[in-house]
Amino acid sequence: MDKVFFDSGSSLLRILIVGVLAYVALVLMVRISGKRTLAQMSAFDFLITVALGSTLSSIITAKDVSLADGVLALGLLILLQFIVAKLTIRSDQVRKLVQSKPRLLFLHGEFMTQAMEEERVTEPELHAAIRRQGLESPDQVDAIVMESTGEFTVLYQRHAANAAIEVLKYVNK
Repeated sequence: MDKVFFDSGSSLLRILIVGVLAYVALVLMVRISGKRTLAQMSAFDFLITVALGSTLSSIITAKDVSLADGVLALGLLILLQFIVAKLTIRSDQVRKLVQSKPRLLFLHGEFMTQAMEEERVTEPELHAAIRRQGLESPDQVDAIVMESTGEFTVLYQRHAANAAIEVLKYVNK
């Protein structure tokens, strides 16, 4: 019971030293790996981020995980993310496996109810996206797209008449 609040000074010192060193290593690796690591997250990027956080936590708190083992694990995760990102650029098959396509949810005054159901999006969520653009009515909107990151893009009438259709080229309808 006496170790519930305090184990030993050496364990606290280990957490401080290993925590700082692991954090510095992670920051350096993220900087080296580029902006993609910190960009808007796809589902794959989210999984890598959670795995990085979990690994960092294990490095800091698990006495049986050495700093070298932990930094190697962090490096491996970042390397895997880098490789998959490169492969998505070069291979349509990998891109389809890793990234979802944007999805059209609203077009010219009509909510695409089947697409909304499949993406688990409600009409109030789309109305909120419209309001965030400072618009007052769906009548002002040409289209709403759910991007592969889960964010909504609202295309509205300030755009050229054909602009909304042109940018929907790669969107699932």
